[in-house]
Amino acid sequence: MLSSASGPIGPRLASIDRLRGLVMLLMLVDHVREFFFLHQQVADPMSIASTSPQLFFTRFASHFCAPVFVLLTGLGAWLHGTRAGNGPAGTMRFMLTRGLVLMALELSVINFAWSFSLQPPMIYLQVIWAIGLSMVTVAALIRLPRPLQIFIALAIMFGHNTLDAVHFTSAEPGFIPWAILHDRSVIELGAGFSVRTSYPLLPWIGIMLLGYQLGPLYGAGMDARRRQRLLCRLGAGCMTLFVLLRLANAYGDHAWQVGNTVLESLMAFLNVTKYPPSLHFILLTLGVGLPLLALMERLDTGQILANLGRVPMFFYVSHLYLLHLLQLLLTVCFGPNQGPRFGFSEVWQLWALAGLVAFLLSRPCRWFGRIKQSRKARWLSYF
Repeated sequence: MLSSASGPIGPRLASIDRLRGLVMLLMLVDHVREFFFLHQQVADPMSIASTSPQLFFTRFASHFCAPVFVLLTGLGAWLHGTRAGNGPAGTMRFMLTRGLVLMALELSVINFAWSFSLQPPMIYLQVIWAIGLSMVTVAALIRLPRPLQIFIALAIMFGHNTLDAVHFTSAEPGFIPWAILHDRSVIELGAGFSVRTSYPLLPWIGIMLLGYQLGPLYGAGMDARRRQRLLCRLGAGCMTLFVLLRLANAYGDHAWQVGNTVLESLMAFLNVTKYPPSLHFILLTLGVGLPLLALMERLDTGQILANLGRVPMFFYVSHLYLLHLLQLLLTVCFGPNQGPRFGFSEVWQLWALAGLVAFLLSRPCRWFGRIKQSRKARWLSYF
């Protein structure tokens, strides 16, 4: 959860903010779905037979959010380490403290935003928890030789699916750590409380560490065109490998089958597993995200995206509370029409409300971004 807004920003760093802002908007659409479309549940991977194309591609668009964001978090950590007075020790301290803060926010402020309960029966360890714990883990790895870091990142991303068959029962000692690392599970705490490990950690560590390795591409001496070419080539390599593995129904995800129509076949082909992110999921999302990062550097516009991307945690917390309040308000005004809640009947309404929420938060985000630029208080860097 990093911002590059600490002074004048050139295209090299503004591109990071723009891409971060873009994926945050896609995340917003998916969270509108979570509040207003729960009557149509979406499985992981999605059920082609019961998911309309409109809902499928709305959910599919959100797949790019977490991988790209986590990648940029690793890249931002490297950029922090290159600033005056920051070396490996400073970067480790930066990642450790921010990671711990993010984990604490997930357990408190963010879980409350979803439930509006001081004692929710279930605590969800979601993306902010995964980013925070990944930062803590990567902090312990950045003193290793760079080739070894690259090897670890790739070994995790390419190798973690070999562990898919490993499971522990709740009575076995390895159940809790494995539930946090790789096997999405519910951990019973007793007294009616439980924890849901929504974002198993292991693949996210690999993605963040890979983002950290992209840092030298953003060094002051790197030619912009060369950087953009390299990002595009990396993205093309990811996408090519994804297509080859997917066509072969080879290692890295569940098998897919040709459907009755071209559209059904396309949906099946793109229906990759997010929890935890499979190798196919990672290759597909980074295959799009890396060239987009290069493209964002060439844009002369995109200030709205950059304004959002510079204050990621401010936007994240604000949009959750706003969406929850809107859900309660609409339920009071129009009554529950989808079970016990108010919900929309059409997918396009999710996009329309997401656009409204983005508009409502654009000015507050710009205001907070200016505060971050003008003031040097350390606590502001966490937002």
